[in-house]
Amino acid sequence: MSKAEDTANSTERRAQPPPAAQRALAEAAARRREAAQAPAPPQELGGRHGPDPARYGDWEVKGIASDF
Repeated sequence: MSKAEDTANSTERRAQPPPAAQRALAEAAARRREAAQAPAPPQELGGRHGPDPARYGDWEVKGIASDF
């Protein structure tokens, strides 16, 4: 087999991913669509500005815990 034929065959093999990979890609696309449609989190009143403190381990500022 020549190098050109070998390259063409490898391209054909990679063009179609295995069924498990196709399912994973479809599931990932569905999750991305759902995440894009999710509503924004509610606005905090009197809480910290920035990311959710419970999620990032930032529980207090200057010794004062907020949002509890």
